[in-house]
Amino acid sequence: MVTVSLKGNTIPHEVKGVYCGGRVFMRPASEGTGVIAGGPVRAVLEVIGIKDILTKSLGSNNKINMVKATIEGLKSLKTAEEIAKIRGVDVSKIYG
Repeated sequence: MVTVSLKGNTIPHEVKGVYCGGRVFMRPASEGTGVIAGGPVRAVLEVIGIKDILTKSLGSNNKINMVKATIEGLKSLKTAEEIAKIRGVDVSKIYG
């Protein structure tokens, strides 16, 4: 089980997942965009419940590596509260 930080129906920030030769770049998308992803990446994102996201698969097209790279990227997502705690500042300074 992995906890994934979400911001509504999308991810909170851009992230790149890497596993062996597979790399997946994921960007948040505006509401109504849908899941712009191919094959195994799309399946992972839909299971998690993400409804709006833009992705690009880079490097290997091995399905297992793409799934694991997607999961690695999603595990590295952080919320604004987590970033504020790491930096030792108030959340309002994170949002500018």
